[in-house]
Amino acid sequence: MQFKMSSPSDFGSLFTQHRLAVALKFSVISVVILLLYAQDLGIIFTGALSDEASFHILAVPILFAYLLFRKRKMVNAVLHQPNTSSVWFTRNFSTLAGAALFATAILTYWFGSYTFTPLEYHMVTLPFVATALVLMLFNLQALKQVVLPIAFLFFLTPPPAEILFSIGSLLSNLSAAAANALANLFGLASVLSNSYGSPIITLTRPDSSIMTFSVDVACSGIYSLIGFVIFALFIAYITRGKLRNKFAILLMGIPLIIVLNIIRITTILFIGYYYGDELALQVFHTVGATVLMFIGTLVLLGITEKFFKKPKPPPPCPTCTSTELYAYEESCPQCGKLKTFPKTKLNRNDLTKIVCIALVVAVLLSIQAPVFALTQGPAEIEIQTPTGTQGNTLLLPQVQGYTLSYVFRDTAFEQLSGEDASLVYAYGSANGTFSTVWVAVELATSLAPLHRWETCLVNYPIIQGYQPTVRQLDLRDIQTQENPPIVSRYFAFQYFNNNQTQVVLYWYQTAKFNVNGTTQLMNLKMSLVEYPQSPEAIPASEAHLLIFAKAIHNYWQPIQTWTRVALIVSQNGLVLSALAGVALMAILFYGALLNRRSRLFTLRLYSKISPQNHLLVNAVVNAQHLGDSSTRNVAAEYQKLTDLQISETSFTQMLIDAEKAGLVKKNLLNVDDHPVLNWACPLADKKSLLHWFGL
Repeated sequence: MQFKMSSPSDFGSLFTQHRLAVALKFSVISVVILLLYAQDLGIIFTGALSDEASFHILAVPILFAYLLFRKRKMVNAVLHQPNTSSVWFTRNFSTLAGAALFATAILTYWFGSYTFTPLEYHMVTLPFVATALVLMLFNLQALKQVVLPIAFLFFLTPPPAEILFSIGSLLSNLSAAAANALANLFGLASVLSNSYGSPIITLTRPDSSIMTFSVDVACSGIYSLIGFVIFALFIAYITRGKLRNKFAILLMGIPLIIVLNIIRITTILFIGYYYGDELALQVFHTVGATVLMFIGTLVLLGITEKFFKKPKPPPPCPTCTSTELYAYEESCPQCGKLKTFPKTKLNRNDLTKIVCIALVVAVLLSIQAPVFALTQGPAEIEIQTPTGTQGNTLLLPQVQGYTLSYVFRDTAFEQLSGEDASLVYAYGSANGTFSTVWVAVELATSLAPLHRWETCLVNYPIIQGYQPTVRQLDLRDIQTQENPPIVSRYFAFQYFNNNQTQVVLYWYQTAKFNVNGTTQLMNLKMSLVEYPQSPEAIPASEAHLLIFAKAIHNYWQPIQTWTRVALIVSQNGLVLSALAGVALMAILFYGALLNRRSRLFTLRLYSKISPQNHLLVNAVVNAQHLGDSSTRNVAAEYQKLTDLQISETSFTQMLIDAEKAGLVKKNLLNVDDHPVLNWACPLADKKSLLHWFGL
């Protein structure tokens, strides 16, 4: 790290250029991410506002911004570290690695657009795109400082339903058993049943009336646990102290939220026992996952404050207050605290990279397609008829040889799942030759209520510890439309109780509907269902359902189609992403090879230097092992080794000469998010360096 002193007259101009350069680079990163992920973020945050399972996502941007704010001094200290290496690859390592990582992430993004789960693919790539942009526009040192805030962006990815059901079912069984035991302990007449489905606690009230309480996934505490883990990680990070204390905070937080949920369920049982189910239901909705999460966070903060005392701050450094320090020192020789931050300004390379990034993003946006196929809904969802309100048959096309009819609206399922509408239609064969095709049209403002068939029928019962009521016969993804591409999931299964076979072909998309005279963009799950006579007839049913799927796709005219380039990139996205990943690995490997050669050169140089320089390097190594290698402490170690008295200015010059020779280097440390500049020896980075290189 090199610092260059500027005259007071130049400092104001340099400071303005520095702020402009930093603001422009961070603006480029923010704008690129918002442009590339605008659709995905819109879906994510819309769902978070209405779904407890992803409500914690709303807190992620706030925590991310705070973590960046805490890192501002460290980031400012490493923003501009000129690389004076004579090797072109070493000077441009960050840019090359960032470009390769950006290509890998974007190609994975496009491959995900061609799958059944595009949103999950897209959001997983967001932190990698942010990492790549930091590498390209700044450097590796800056990335090291912001890697934890960037890692928090992974929490923007909605938790998979399989994980929610898996952990949630275990927690629901545990919470139900514990709450029932507590209720019995305090004299409540409650019984826990373990029939198929969620655990059920049955209360016999004093008036002999019966009240049942189902502890399903929503009551298990899984939603509050997910959000609480984020806050626990955040608290563990910002807490000053030893690393083991941070792990203890995180591990302590998980059982805390489980205990709080058990107390919540037990309290609701008491309220229902004495005051009825209506008040108990109100308390249940009031003290939901969000309230539980914040209560747990406050309790954890209190425990942290009580049992994990903050380390005593070191006494003030008298040298830092010296007015003479600024005349010749970039950092305090006593404590190493950085006094003069490096100032950066835009150069030709920076402008070239910004222009290249802008061009690449412009090309990507020109071929970008919706996360889900966007169509114009053909008509109103429901219409008024002489017999009352019913589903509009104009939502679906007429198919030759079949009669389309509206069957019913499943309001009970809507209440259970949280969907806005669940309509069932039927295509009956006019001459009775073919089987009836049932169509379920499910609409919701977010994706969360639109559950997957296989998760509900197979995964969830297995996770609950029960035998599923169906046997899975086939499960795979099928492309049912070329442009815009729609990938549907094909699921065939058979019921154990009556051997009835069922085949389902379903997909997700977004569509504009006329609702109460206004146009609304809604998420849609379209399911085609058929009941073949036997498992042997499944292939014929699959072909039959594909005919109806294509007819519906053609009827629902797409608002936006994909370009030829977008289709080619998406179809071959996995291969292209793998190739970009190979290039990234090659860059990292070659960089590591050059770094090894540099270490070998330093080792050979060390064997040839004078005894005085040997002692100087040893003094730096000893100070590093003691945990404080500031200039003054290194000088103290050097005096112990040589018994020589040397002025601070002369010794500082000796260190600078050793730095130019490559024997020592200036190392920027993070001490409670404050930059501290100390000396380091490359030979002390690994204790076994000599052994590994055979020297």
